[in-house]
Amino acid sequence: MPDKHLSSSFDADLNLLSTRLLEMGGLVEAQIALAVEVLNTFDMTLVEQVLDGERRLNAMEIAIDEDVCNIIVRRQPTARDLRFLMAVSKCVTNLERVGDEARKIAKRTRRIALDNASRSIDITEIRASCEMALTILRRALDAFARMDHVGAAKIVTDDEVIDNEFRAFMLKLVTHLMADPKTISIGLDYLVIAKAVEHIGDHATHIAECVVYVVKGTDVRHVPRDQLERHVSGS
Repeated sequence: MPDKHLSSSFDADLNLLSTRLLEMGGLVEAQIALAVEVLNTFDMTLVEQVLDGERRLNAMEIAIDEDVCNIIVRRQPTARDLRFLMAVSKCVTNLERVGDEARKIAKRTRRIALDNASRSIDITEIRASCEMALTILRRALDAFARMDHVGAAKIVTDDEVIDNEFRAFMLKLVTHLMADPKTISIGLDYLVIAKAVEHIGDHATHIAECVVYVVKGTDVRHVPRDQLERHVSGS
């Protein structure tokens, strides 16, 4: 959170905004967990829960953005306060998009659930990536709650692990499809799922970058990962 202000009501506004963002983050975490369970168990009764949750996320995004605009108009914030409000708006957008990716995973899994060939494709890397993406998102939200820019910077570099898992799955999938062309349709569905998981990691990374921006006043979205530590330390 930004520093304390002379106006206690301004502090209350910012605290409430942070709380609502973290509530949205909690719902997104639940969405990912449900989507992963659909992927692991092919339990189609869970798909509608994912879709309902995604609609709730859309409403939360609109409401929080409205709150941000109202605070800017009423308080005319500057410096770190303004960066915080801009970061909240960017974070809720990324959280809503994570919800979109969870919906995509659930809907694609529903498409392949009834096909006997679906289990012939080894999706070990996708499952591992799902767990990594959920962990990174939790860490990003925790970094936001504590404004831990050092921990946030570590998240940005750790996202590379998810990218590596995606590339490994791609190579294995190509080999599988060449050996058994009849599974191409399902293979493409799994490719979409793998890409959705990769995107979840990307969105978690964007949230972490917002934390660095709030605390340090530095936009690190396009800073090479090997130079990120220097930007965070300010050296």
